[in-house]
Amino acid sequence: MQNTQKTVTVQTHPFGIKDKIGYMFGDIGNNFSFNVVNSFLMIFYTNVLGLTGAQVGVLFLIARFVDAFADITVGRLVDNSKLHPSGRFKPWIRRMQYPLLISLVLLFVPFVKTWALPMRLVYVFATYLAWGIFYSSVNIPYGSMASAISSDPNHKTSLSTFRALGSALGSAITSYIIPMFMYVGASQQISGNRFFIVVIACAILGYICYNLTTHLTTERVRTEKSEKVPMKALVQGMLKDKALLILVLVDLVIVVNQNLSGTMISYLFNDYFQNKAAMSIALIFNFATVILLAPFSTWMTSKFGRKECSIVALIFGSLTYGTLLVVHTHSAMFYLVMLFFGSLGAGVFNLMVWAFITDVIDNHEVITGVREDGIVYGVNSFARKVAQAIAGGFGGFMLTFIGYQSSTSGGIVQSAAVVHRIYNLAAGIPTVCLGLAGLILLFFYPLNKKRVQANAAKLKTIHDENSAKEAND
Repeated sequence: MQNTQKTVTVQTHPFGIKDKIGYMFGDIGNNFSFNVVNSFLMIFYTNVLGLTGAQVGVLFLIARFVDAFADITVGRLVDNSKLHPSGRFKPWIRRMQYPLLISLVLLFVPFVKTWALPMRLVYVFATYLAWGIFYSSVNIPYGSMASAISSDPNHKTSLSTFRALGSALGSAITSYIIPMFMYVGASQQISGNRFFIVVIACAILGYICYNLTTHLTTERVRTEKSEKVPMKALVQGMLKDKALLILVLVDLVIVVNQNLSGTMISYLFNDYFQNKAAMSIALIFNFATVILLAPFSTWMTSKFGRKECSIVALIFGSLTYGTLLVVHTHSAMFYLVMLFFGSLGAGVFNLMVWAFITDVIDNHEVITGVREDGIVYGVNSFARKVAQAIAGGFGGFMLTFIGYQSSTSGGIVQSAAVVHRIYNLAAGIPTVCLGLAGLILLFFYPLNKKRVQANAAKLKTIHDENSAKEAND
């Protein structure tokens, strides 16, 4: 492939806590949009706008696949955009945050409920598609930016860790604070007007977070392109990149597990253990494990390597859930203890996944001579959204398949056979998925600690040479 680009490392102030904090705020800002929509848009559509669950389900399914392809398209556009003095990715965040946050507010306009049904459907479909595309136009450059902030593998681990912390913090804020303000009266009826005001507040907070990201972070690794890389050559390069293909597969398995396991946890504690308090504890483990693991992530990576730590953690998680599957306990407390350790196993990969992607971006440049941060990140994001769509449909199918009866019309008690099947699914899904992901990483993923460090050293030499040539010209 003819080299049509030059990547340099800009000599500026050293990587530090400002970059980490700034990058963390980017994911907090994302969650003021993404988590608000994921957690509350369906209930707004059904309880305020009066749409049926089936109508909303079809909308979400179609839009999810459109969003997935939007990720790849935006990644390509970002990679081929003009290099700004502040970098390639921050200008995208600065520009596209406005249509994203405006479209977020438009999703929750309450007076749409007075429109005729056809007009309501057209409105929600158009605004939801627009929001998904604008979200990609901010999230793809934000995610791609991590590999431009620093080329040091340990720095990338720190950025991935702080991003995971930002995700946990943003999710916690929106998940636990918003319900406090969206209801009115003793009947706990959802108020469309209050919802609208809360979402405006979330949009303002998102704006603040995105601006903190663009002001506190610095893009040091910058690529200047003389011409676009042909799409055919780009695809051929990706097909040769084994690390990218394997990471996409592993991430797909992990996301399917997260979505299916999250669904089954609620049914497990509701119908099998019949313990709502234990359910609340179980649902916060995803946040808690990230916070507990975060201080050790850089040490684990520098000592053992990203791939190596993730393999051990995933296998450990699989064995922990496998123990629950074999024991088939009736103690909610014992299940919670084992669930905590199982969540730690899965949490290591989730903490490092964004750094995995930056390793793959570096490896892609080593293999092809071309740096394509946006499209590589977009391909991975595409796989994650496809996995979410698959899991969303498959979760409902599984419940129907095991004979689960809807209890919305009168407190139906599930049969003993059904609740035991729920238990087997809740423990069995992560046993299989985490074990499969660990084995795929072990036998097929090529970027071990030695290879990552070698790629970083090679690219540093190339980028420094380019920087020296540019300074002399």
